[in-house]
Amino acid sequence: MKPELRAAYWRANLRILGGCMAVWFLCSYVFGILLVEPLNKIVIAGFPLGFWFAQQGSIYIFVLLIFFYAWRMNRIDQKYDVHED
Repeated sequence: MKPELRAAYWRANLRILGGCMAVWFLCSYVFGILLVEPLNKIVIAGFPLGFWFAQQGSIYIFVLLIFFYAWRMNRIDQKYDVHED
């Protein structure tokens, strides 16, 4: 792989990774810790929303981000012709 393609591939990887980390930080730290009091005023199925984000929501988001990252990286691998056959 040429150095400029390698650099572009790495930039694309870091962009996706940064976006996933930002979403995870938002859901786990901001919603689960910083905004827990305002979110607890919203009740869904008998549970306060802030409690849900702190206990289970961030885990669900993390698992979804794993699947999203794998799907998106497969597309980037194909774009830069480094995919597995």
